[in-house]
Amino acid sequence: MALTLFSRTRTATEPEHTPQPRPETGETWQPEGVHVTQRFLGLAGAVVLVYTADAGANGTYYAVACLGCSYRTRSKTDRDHYIASEQAGGEIANAHAAQCRALPRDLPARPDDDTARELVLRRLNWERRSDYDATVYLTAFHLDRLALQRSTQWIEEELQRLADEEPELLTAKRRRYGTGTEFTIVRSPQR
Repeated sequence: MALTLFSRTRTATEPEHTPQPRPETGETWQPEGVHVTQRFLGLAGAVVLVYTADAGANGTYYAVACLGCSYRTRSKTDRDHYIASEQAGGEIANAHAAQCRALPRDLPARPDDDTARELVLRRLNWERRSDYDATVYLTAFHLDRLALQRSTQWIEEELQRLADEEPELLTAKRRRYGTGTEFTIVRSPQR
């Protein structure tokens, strides 16, 4: 049996982010809030995904995650902040798949809202600094998108709820330029 490529060029009539069937099961898994653009098969069968979410105020960025092991990244190198192209994401995913010996695992189940809220709060606390207030960009949630399985709108609504309920952690104000809301994580109190 011949293996097929896990990523293919789309035709002019296909949308930019068309979910492709998983090669090992034939299923198409497209979690809410995530656009899977490429899949690679690891040495022992685990699938490595290149994915993105809705374009934010600063453009479209990609992340890579292995569904067999715990590998996840949103940057190409330690100096880069984000993966800016699908091609770069594919190179990272292919390199990981070429050496990953993880077996496939079940697809992550969609968490309930309370668990998803905990994931958002955990990310905000991880992004929080002690010496300055930090702007929250939706790209900060790229690594969590496969676990969250929520839309960009849901994440923004959750950030607004947190800003209303916990202003000592998060503030919200209208963007100075463009539309929408800008969220800021308030610096940690000095101990």
